[in-house]
Amino acid sequence: FDHPLWVLYSSGTTGLPKPIVHGHGGILLEQVKKMHLHVDAQAGDRVFWFTTTGWMMWNFLVGVLVTEASIVLFDGNPAGEVLWDLADEARITTFGTSAAFIAASMKEGIEPAAGRDLAIEAVGSTGSPLSPEGFQWIYDHVGADTWLFSTSGGTDVCTAFVGGVPTLPVYRGELQARSLGADVQAWDELGNALIGEVGELVITKPMPSMPVFFWGDPDGERYRSSYFEMYPGVWRHGDWIEITERGTAIIYGRSDSTINRGGVRMGTSEIYRAVLSLDEIVDALVVDVPREEGENWMPLFVVLREGSTLDEELTKAIAKRVREDCSPRHVPNEVHAVAEIPRTLSGKALEVPVKRVLMGQDPEKAASRESLANPEAFDWFVDFARR
Repeated sequence: FDHPLWVLYSSGTTGLPKPIVHGHGGILLEQVKKMHLHVDAQAGDRVFWFTTTGWMMWNFLVGVLVTEASIVLFDGNPAGEVLWDLADEARITTFGTSAAFIAASMKEGIEPAAGRDLAIEAVGSTGSPLSPEGFQWIYDHVGADTWLFSTSGGTDVCTAFVGGVPTLPVYRGELQARSLGADVQAWDELGNALIGEVGELVITKPMPSMPVFFWGDPDGERYRSSYFEMYPGVWRHGDWIEITERGTAIIYGRSDSTINRGGVRMGTSEIYRAVLSLDEIVDALVVDVPREEGENWMPLFVVLREGSTLDEELTKAIAKRVREDCSPRHVPNEVHAVAEIPRTLSGKALEVPVKRVLMGQDPEKAASRESLANPEAFDWFVDFARR
């Protein structure tokens, strides 16, 4: 049952990638459950998820083949309208993508249904929190009766432990439910379960697809420190989550990249939602850097739309939007324009590695260049930290 099946490397959003070994039996059980009961893959369905072969979503997509559904693969650059054309031509019924892709389609003014006869019945989103505006965009531009399921999980378990349920309603900005067999809870610092409040995402009971061990970790020290340091014996995943009164979930981003201003904590996803609502900004990254004396330093880095300039007017507009949509405490100390936001091969922003570099950590220990889609973008932050 626990015989090693594969080694999957985590994306590297929190540092050097973890070499995660999963077992045959655990992965098979998880994929049968997930694809049949949560994705609802059936005969005649054509399931697609845009992914590289280095991201766990590749393994997830191949797992659809335990059902009678077919899968659609794509090799190439997903920019622009290419994937929407593919959805039309391949008659895709379940279109899986990332929140970043949906946000980019929104920013570019793409109209997926215009001039296409889409067969899409369901849209899946993962990789980062999907904003309520992203939910609404899918309903408005793909189809009002689309089943939109936002999911969250990780390479660690090669699945989603909160996400889609075909028999439950969808609420904008919320994940429908905790997955079957996943005892996901939000805990405070003392280990008390929270409802209607943000806490650490923990899994209080074992899941079949948890790693059997880490490759090159003979005594299990890195495994234990990765998940079990904060709450001994209980898996802490490293995300902020809220379990609502109705049983849905809201993910607020990584708990180790949370912005803490004057004791008021806020997930980075909320700040991105505010900043990216401005037409002039197409991408952003924010970090909260501790200082020995005084308040933490919170710089915001933005990628500008072509033709836009980060002048005093735009800087004030950013501050105003964050002040109104988030809080006055979370207005950034500085705003810098960058060419690109450094991302992993799976498209995740490097919040924690950038934070560590700005705190003075060795860049080689903060991130693995081989796990980055655009290492030159990370180099800019390394140079910035040395100024």
